[in-house]
Amino acid sequence: MNIHGAVIIEQGVTFAVISVKQSATMYTARLVQARQELSQFFPNMPIILMSQDEHGTPHYYGRKDIVEFLKTIRLDQIPWKVYHVY
Repeated sequence: MNIHGAVIIEQGVTFAVISVKQSATMYTARLVQARQELSQFFPNMPIILMSQDEHGTPHYYGRKDIVEFLKTIRLDQIPWKVYHVY
């Protein structure tokens, strides 16, 4: 499985931003399930899910202070990479 995401350290907080399909963020139960599943690959850090709408606008889901920070930066400023996990 490949995960498109980034691990970021900002103001002493290490967190993961993971790009997911918009369908994964449409319902609270799916959000919770996705974050739980991803936490095994990014242990001991908050996980923020990011999906894009039909216009390409990113929407972030997770810890509010981190989401507010992510809203202030451009999507291309995030150091995206592909994580190969099994």
